[in-house]
Amino acid sequence: MRVVLAEDSVLFRQGLARLLGDCGVTVSAEAGDAPALLAAVRADPPDVVVVDVRMPPGFNAEGLEAAHRIRREHPGVGVLVLSNHIEAQHAIALLGEDARGVGYLLKDRVADVTELTDALKRVRDGATVIDPDVVQRLVGRRRVNGPVARLSDREREVLALMAEGRSNQAISHRLHLSPKTVETHVHNIFVRLGLAATEDDHRRVLAVLAYLRA
Repeated sequence: MRVVLAEDSVLFRQGLARLLGDCGVTVSAEAGDAPALLAAVRADPPDVVVVDVRMPPGFNAEGLEAAHRIRREHPGVGVLVLSNHIEAQHAIALLGEDARGVGYLLKDRVADVTELTDALKRVRDGATVIDPDVVQRLVGRRRVNGPVARLSDREREVLALMAEGRSNQAISHRLHLSPKTVETHVHNIFVRLGLAATEDDHRRVLAVLAYLRA
């Protein structure tokens, strides 16, 4: 797997590059600001881009804006955004109309290299990966209206894990449920959210979008 790293802190960037390299991930380019990131991706598109939300020159949301641009110009490149703080609005904005191959993690997750590399692989393969702490912040919001409000507590637990990019098997282990029970909950979630089966079936992504935007 080939990755481009975009982070203004040289120490953090080089440390992350070394950790990923030790795990067999090839860091094909490093960037210290958004323009350098865009140039690197255009020159040699990687499998995944890892980018900080706030980058020079303004340290507002330049990294997030670059991520949106990469999504438009290179739809085959996965994007994993890192943030120092829980900013759910950034996660929701990043997902846009198509959340396939998109991830949003807190920088604290970098300490767990196994979790980080797993997230990179899932993003590369087209999954949606949202940091568990961000998901829990969203879970805590009361939903009065809309289809998400019709979900049972267990269905919302299952959907929260889907938002983290977990497979049915992983959800089964996490919640100590049988695979068949998880399949039933996932089916019920699709039904309650009005997500009919399609030939190009990305209902898990659509369900996550409905959940995060509720």
